[in-house]
Amino acid sequence: MLDHKQLDRYFEEHREEMVRDICRLVRINSTRGEEKPGMPYGEGPKAALTEAGMLAGELGFSVKYYADRVCAADLNGNPTQLDILAHLDVVPVSDSWQVTKPFEPLVKDGRIYGRGAADDKGPAVAALYAAKAVRDLGIPLSKNVRIILGTDEECGSSDLPYYYAEEKEAPMSFSPDADFPLINLEKGGLRGKFSADWEEDPALPRLVKFESGNKINVVPDKAYALFEGLDRRQITDIAAAVSEETGANFVLSQENGMLRIDAKGVGAHAAGPQEGINALTALMKLVVALPLAESTGFARLRRVQELFPHGDCLGKAVGVAMKDDLSGETTLSFDIFRYTLTGLEGEFDCRASILANDENLRDVISAKLAEGGISLAPCAVYPPHHVPAESPFIQTLLSCYEEFTGEKGYCVSIGGGTYVHSLQNGVAFGCAKPGVNYRMHGDDEFTEIDQLILSAKIFAAAIAEICQ
Repeated sequence: MLDHKQLDRYFEEHREEMVRDICRLVRINSTRGEEKPGMPYGEGPKAALTEAGMLAGELGFSVKYYADRVCAADLNGNPTQLDILAHLDVVPVSDSWQVTKPFEPLVKDGRIYGRGAADDKGPAVAALYAAKAVRDLGIPLSKNVRIILGTDEECGSSDLPYYYAEEKEAPMSFSPDADFPLINLEKGGLRGKFSADWEEDPALPRLVKFESGNKINVVPDKAYALFEGLDRRQITDIAAAVSEETGANFVLSQENGMLRIDAKGVGAHAAGPQEGINALTALMKLVVALPLAESTGFARLRRVQELFPHGDCLGKAVGVAMKDDLSGETTLSFDIFRYTLTGLEGEFDCRASILANDENLRDVISAKLAEGGISLAPCAVYPPHHVPAESPFIQTLLSCYEEFTGEKGYCVSIGGGTYVHSLQNGVAFGCAKPGVNYRMHGDDEFTEIDQLILSAKIFAAAIAEICQ
């Protein structure tokens, strides 16, 4: 059994090492980039993978790589009973960080600031140190714990099939990439892409260009639009009114003889779109309020705005709002949009109730878009993931949580799809403290050092219990 005082002393002695190693990984810009030989997700994710593998080796783990996408760190050579899955890739950054630059980690006031500090490099290091603590404290194990570190979680987890093509799932798996106490149900959903084309219409004033978003699972914090034949004086009051209503800020300027409007909102994860201010939908609300000439393109943009209006995070306008007692409400986040003089395309991320299927979600959205001359590309609703709360595995994890926090453990449902969504007996367990906004996917992302230390202790207890 783990001795609490021993564990407290261990992590106090290794606190600075943990912080150092988290910063070591945060310094690497591991946003997905262009594929290159030996770098399927670009230079950054590969650099992070290599550095994390080196770190695991230095900590005494046996390390193996899989297709330049994943590395696995084994604590011992026994049969694996528990997999802990974390990821090293990060979402893109803006230039609006205030506390520090995204890849220049800063330790301040008990926090580590930097992209990936909370999602998910800090938790990855906490898991490594948890397993190391079990070994260093001489806790006997008859089974192995394996730390699996991937590099494409943010863009669809295409890395994991390469790993599982060679390895079996462990009997139990968890990912420290969410909130405590424990997430045992992840909604299904739909990621859809729509488009429309038309002949250019020269009538003025007109919208020439609209761009926003670059990740389907990130609520965009920026958007801009260019207009021809539109007088700035005509729209100042309209922009001020829409800004007050949406919470987004609009800046008007001139670019190559055209009026430009930039929108600034607040980024968020698409699983919780209500936590951000969507710059895309805010700007679109402004655009449709402007005195633009009627055209096919403008009519289709207006249809998009009607179906995905600002502030509608439940899919009410597009006709897919639904909820159930187990998984809760469906959410929908409109995250990518491009408009030119001859076409538009957009992408949305829907996290759906377990009631959802192709007929009542995909087909409804497709029909609504088609009424406005817009086509939804082929797609399908992906299923939810659910591990029953009464399973011994979940009860063990919750017991460890309660032991070290003194708080009641319970299971929750989320809209996010974690790294274990496709694993039969996988759940999300930590590291975030409930109710704390760590600004994941947003500006000035941070993690709390004390919370990571607490998480590592909880993980160590779980490893000792499950792998004994």
